[in-house]
Amino acid sequence: MRSAASKTLMAHCMKSFRIKTHRLESSYQQPHFFILNKGLNSGKPLNNACPNCFVCLTECDEHREFLYWLCFGLWKSKSFHYLLKGSVIPFVTIDESRKLIRESSTKASCKSQAFEKAIQALQLLDTNEQKIKVTLKMIDTARQAIFYDLMKEADAG
Repeated sequence: MRSAASKTLMAHCMKSFRIKTHRLESSYQQPHFFILNKGLNSGKPLNNACPNCFVCLTECDEHREFLYWLCFGLWKSKSFHYLLKGSVIPFVTIDESRKLIRESSTKASCKSQAFEKAIQALQLLDTNEQKIKVTLKMIDTARQAIFYDLMKEADAG
C-alpha cells in the first residue's frame, strides 16, 4: 500500500494515459496518437492510424504532446527493440509497451527540465530531417530531369 506522499508524487510525476489496440472503424474524441506495434519500427509514434497500431488516449493536449515525444525518444533510442517478440514479423505487446511508457513517463516527469530540453532538441532535429528529405527529393527530381533532357536531345538529333 502506498503512502500519501508517494501517491502525491506519483500524481505529480505521471501523466495519465490509456493504451489500447486501435480498431480501423474507431474514432477518438479525446487527444490521442498512434503507436506502431509490428515490424522493426515498433514503438514509432504516429499522428495517423495504420492497421498495426495501438492508440494512446490522454486527458489533454499537453499530456498528448509529452507522451508523443516520449515515445518518439524511446523509439529513436531503440528502447522498444528489447521488447520485440516473434521471428518473421516482430511485434511488441500492449502490456510491455504500456509498462515501458509508464516507467519512462515517471522518470521524464521527475526530470522535467532535462526532458523539455531533450524534446526541444528532438523537435529541432526532426524539423531539420524533414527539410533535408525535401532537399534530397528535389535533388533526385533534378537528376531525373537532367537525364530526361539528355535523352530527349538524343532522340531529336
